[in-house]
Amino acid sequence: MYTGSTNNLQKRFKAHKDGKGAKYTRSHKPQKIVFFKKYGKKVVALRREREIKGLSRKEKLEFIERTL
Repeated sequence: MYTGSTNNLQKRFKAHKDGKGAKYTRSHKPQKIVFFKKYGKKVVALRREREIKGLSRKEKLEFIERTL
């Protein structure tokens, strides 16, 4: 599962699908976007990204289930 932040979600997703961008996504092509949220301030978005990245795989799956 990949977690990241961007100001252009579709462009970022396409870049990752095309093998560009983060090293992780070059070898783990994204399949779909399961969650996104817009934040008013970049600092808030980056803080939330860091929190999500700190979750275990199990916690991330539970987070996804709760948001669907």
